[in-house]
Parts: sequence; C-alpha cells; structure tokens
Amino acid sequence: MASVRRARAAAGSIVFLAVAPGTVAGVGPWLLTRWHSTGPPAWLQVLGWLAIAVGSGVLLEAFGRFVVDGIGTPAPVAPTANLVVGGLYRYIRNPMYVAVAAVILGQAAVLGRWVLVGYAAVFGATVWSFVHWYEEPTLRRQFGAQYEQYLRAVPGWWPRRPRRPPA
Repeated sequence: MASVRRARAAAGSIVFLAVAPGTVAGVGPWLLTRWHSTGPPAWLQVLGWLAIAVGSGVLLEAFGRFVVDGIGTPAPVAPTANLVVGGLYRYIRNPMYVAVAAVILGQAAVLGRWVLVGYAAVFGATVWSFVHWYEEPTLRRQFGAQYEQYLRAVPGWWPRRPRRPPA
C-alpha cells in the first residue's frame, strides 16, 4: 500500500513540478524576455548557467524528498503525510523557493536581462508571504510540536548547518 501511495505522490509531484515551478521559472521568464539576450559578459553567463544547474538540481531533490519522505506532494491540495525534514530540508526549510529564485536569477545572468531580477524579487516577496501567512500556520496545525521544533532548528531562507533544538 505504501508503494501505491508513493506512486500517486510521484505522479502528483511531477504534475505539480511542471505546473508551478515550470510556469514560474519557465513560462514567466519567457513571456518577459522571449529568451532574447542583451549579450552579457561570458563570466556572467557562466555564473548564470551554474545557478540554473544548481537551482534545478535542488528543486528536483526537494520534490523527490516530498515523495520519498513525505509520501505526498508539495501541492497544497495533496500535502504530505509526514513532515519533510531530510535531505536539503535539514539545512533550509524552503529549498524549493530558493531554488526557483536561483533559476530565475540564473536566467537573468545568462540573458543579461534586469527585468528577470525584478521578477525574482516579486517572486521572492510572493513566496515569503505565502510561507508566512499560509504554509507555516498550516504546518503548525498539521504537525504541532514537531514543526515548532523544526522551525527552531532550521533556518527558513539561508541554508546553514541545523542547530540542535533545545531539550
């Protein structure tokens, strides 16, 4: 039965990956730039491609973690059964959002398009608001003390080694 639940979680996560990050980090930047470059310096393009690669890898690992550890999806309509605290979630509570921002900023560097830096800032403000006003209260209700302990031990937006929660 667990394998069936994980298979459903994987299918739902793949769909959500295509819809949410695919739209935000793919369709949105394309609509703003049509992928036209201003010809930034090569070093900036290299940094941009690095940010895109790392951000994409982080995003895929985080989505996989929701399936394997959480037995659910990142989508609010199909949440996890378990609080996801493994993998990159040991170092940062919001690796998906940070990864999407890295991809957008990487595109800004590759294309030399400041409009994508502004878009990344709007994205950041939007996801911060979503996390603060919806996601954290929802996780507090769903996971209680376990989530409170996780909040104290792991930073939200800038990765670092987790602190041991007070005993």
